[in-house]
Amino acid sequence: MNPRLIQFSQQIIQCFDEIPSDRKLLLNKLTSYIRVNQNEGKESSLMFICTHNSRRSHFGQILCALAAEYYQIPAIRTFSAGTEVTAFHPNAISALRSIGMDIQTTEMSENPHFVVQLDATKSMAAFSKLIEDDVNPKENFAAIMTCTHAEQNCPFVVGADFRLGLPFEDPKAFDGTELQSTKYLERAMQIATELFYVFSQLNA
Repeated sequence: MNPRLIQFSQQIIQCFDEIPSDRKLLLNKLTSYIRVNQNEGKESSLMFICTHNSRRSHFGQILCALAAEYYQIPAIRTFSAGTEVTAFHPNAISALRSIGMDIQTTEMSENPHFVVQLDATKSMAAFSKLIEDDVNPKENFAAIMTCTHAEQNCPFVVGADFRLGLPFEDPKAFDGTELQSTKYLERAMQIATELFYVFSQLNA
């Protein structure tokens, strides 16, 4: 993990007290899901789902992988998906790069493909995709709903053995405003804080 990501991670773990108690109750359910899999010697596949798979679900997938790497929690695989295909939004990419993520374009199109490098040996592909896309798991995974629309309009996710509504406010509302960069970074930090909290409990 590069020094900037280590610094970001160390900053995030100082923010756990800012998580409201009702959110911690939700996050503890995700911790329990992972712990049960650990105790049974199983891998945990975590899919973050939002309508467009463009912002919050990508934050979830990438920052969850970072948290697992920071806490050295093995057998964690992270994914993201949407109920529609759009594109990994440039503002979300900029926010992740600002904290130290190495994100490179591998394919240019209306739905560009990227590779996100967590460290010298660990990377992941990132692009907008549907839940049923070939790269996503088909069974025995956690469906984590990161937006209210997906939570309300996708009540059943085929193949998921655990489902959690964990909505975050959409930074899209600030696109093109003076607060754009601030709000995207704020959302990334909130999502990171909550996911780092999940993994910190596994080491507690």
